[in-house]
Amino acid sequence: MTIKDLKPARVFEIFDEINQVPRPSKKEEKIRQYLLDFAKKHDIEVKTDAIGNVAMFVPATPGHENAPMVVLQSHMDMVCESNDKNFDFENNPIKTIVDGEWLRADGTTLGADNGIGIAASLAALTDKDYVHGPLEALFTVDEETGLTGAYNLSEGMIQGSILLNLDSEDDAVLFIGCAGGIDTQASFHYGRSFAPTDFIYFKADVSGLLGGHSGGDIHLGRANANKIIARFLYDMSLRHEVVIAEIDGGNLRNAIPRAAHAVFGVHTSRKEEVRVAFNEYIAVLENEYKGLETGMKLTLESTDKPEFVIDQTTSFNLIRAIYSAPHGVISMSRELQGLVETSTNLASVKMVEDNKILVTTSQRSSVESRKFDIANQVKALFTLAGAEVKQGEGYPGWQPDMNSPIMEKARDAYKELYGVTPEITAIHAGLECGLFLQKFPHLDMVSFGPTLRDVHSPSERMHIPTVERFWEQLKLTLTKVARDKA
Repeated sequence: MTIKDLKPARVFEIFDEINQVPRPSKKEEKIRQYLLDFAKKHDIEVKTDAIGNVAMFVPATPGHENAPMVVLQSHMDMVCESNDKNFDFENNPIKTIVDGEWLRADGTTLGADNGIGIAASLAALTDKDYVHGPLEALFTVDEETGLTGAYNLSEGMIQGSILLNLDSEDDAVLFIGCAGGIDTQASFHYGRSFAPTDFIYFKADVSGLLGGHSGGDIHLGRANANKIIARFLYDMSLRHEVVIAEIDGGNLRNAIPRAAHAVFGVHTSRKEEVRVAFNEYIAVLENEYKGLETGMKLTLESTDKPEFVIDQTTSFNLIRAIYSAPHGVISMSRELQGLVETSTNLASVKMVEDNKILVTTSQRSSVESRKFDIANQVKALFTLAGAEVKQGEGYPGWQPDMNSPIMEKARDAYKELYGVTPEITAIHAGLECGLFLQKFPHLDMVSFGPTLRDVHSPSERMHIPTVERFWEQLKLTLTKVARDKA
């Protein structure tokens, strides 16, 4: 069985087309052109704005022209993570595999976040077999790395009073709120010195971690590759004179880092002590993450002497800061049971040009003051470590409205179809809804989607049966809006 055999056929057909189109964040030119071509092919009114967002419009089913206009919203870009470091996300299509009841990709992120939202929107615009009022579809750019499209959405791009965000990941759940977020980035400026000749050098590597979405998966206690590397180097620095030549880990601000490595040296007389310590460390981590990080792999290999190493002061400050920096859940919500309120992700460590090391972290909270509190704690720590610290503008959360009319219609649609009342909750991940509400305070919004798991990692997968439930719920919700106000 392949994706072409799956139902709902039209939704999966469009999703398959989308996965042939490269769409990394900030490089959405090809998927934008696909959308423009789709609109032209189906004679759909379309427009774009200066930042690159795309909006489409189709008229109502005859007799329902007076119904409220509904906006179907999703984002164009996808997180690009692969088990193959040579996979070219800017040119290669995503290859899908049907694995029982799940659809996954061949060693890469699937792109269901948010390709399935795009596919459902386009299918809804072109399906003639259900009743709906006037529809708009909004496709934003760069949601994953900066919410750039939502931040810069031009006035007049959408006219609707109701917005359905199709960027959620749980069947039978309606989201009516989300966390706000902010990024905190620390820059360490280092000097270089010639690598000592009487030292032996190792490459410590951690790989095979689960990773995942830094909002949706942060509560699962998964290992952070950057923390694992820093913990070992910190321990070694307490026992031996250590020099560091290279350090790298993680990639994306909103993904829990799955892999990291460091090249370091100790005096030749300490060679066997380091090897013994590393083997003991493997045993410690295997015990700590037993039953969770089953694919975790740690290796320590001898490597050639590098030409240069990082100056001692910076390397000590860097390792101590990474080791002590908070990562994971900071607090849980007291209003919605089981919801993470505040968290932080130690996302990436990168050596860049001009003798600089960038440490990128990301903080989230459904309480604005707590968001800034944890971000400032991270800022204070890295400032104490001698780094230059900058913070982004951040984005607002979306406050839940338990009396939302569109939430009630989406809830009733699911219950009518499947005999189950969906859960009403908020999500710790960031959605674009908070920014839309700033620009369009009148919007009544709800978010829903099919079941996705392990997004932002090569293990990303989508539960096939829930796609049909999502599709039918979407259509019936639109029909209820049309008939209520026709």
